[in-house]
Amino acid sequence: MKNDTKINFLLKNLFRGFIYSLIIAAAYLLFNKFFIRTNEELWQGIFYSNPAVIYLIYIGSEVFFGIIPPEFFMLWAYGNNDLVGYILNVAFFAGVSYGAGVLGFMIGRFLRKTVIFKYMGRKFFQRYWPQFKKYGSALIIAAALTPIPWAAISILVGSTEYRLNRFLYVAFFRILRFIVYGFIIFQTHQL
Repeated sequence: MKNDTKINFLLKNLFRGFIYSLIIAAAYLLFNKFFIRTNEELWQGIFYSNPAVIYLIYIGSEVFFGIIPPEFFMLWAYGNNDLVGYILNVAFFAGVSYGAGVLGFMIGRFLRKTVIFKYMGRKFFQRYWPQFKKYGSALIIAAALTPIPWAAISILVGSTEYRLNRFLYVAFFRILRFIVYGFIIFQTHQL
């Protein structure tokens, strides 16, 4: 019975993630049609002239609660129309995201007994704490695959007695997200 609850939780969140992906795809297609295609040179210059800025924005976003969805960066990576470059960029984004989760876990582990963390925990994690107690690893998997904030869940999990080696194993679902989304983005641009 307990596993059924976890599976239902995962399926519900995967469905939400699918809807979220459709919204991002629609927003991208509209933005591309009405803004980018009308002045491609300007947009190319803004986004592709200095890739280091894009990488720094991505790293900052992943470390600080995933402010910008990683799918936008995968769309950016496709803009070079180079398959090898696209694969390398998606692999880089996946590695940074996985690493940001591990860093979040370690931050949670290190700061869990401090007063400031206890305050932050009440303020920022109160929504996810009951879910973690109820679903455990299923919440980590859902955060890895869906829009549930990956960095926040990683910090929350690190602040518990959850084993690091188990977290490292379960967190590999984050890489799966990049493989699936990267493949979908590549295939949709081939049409």
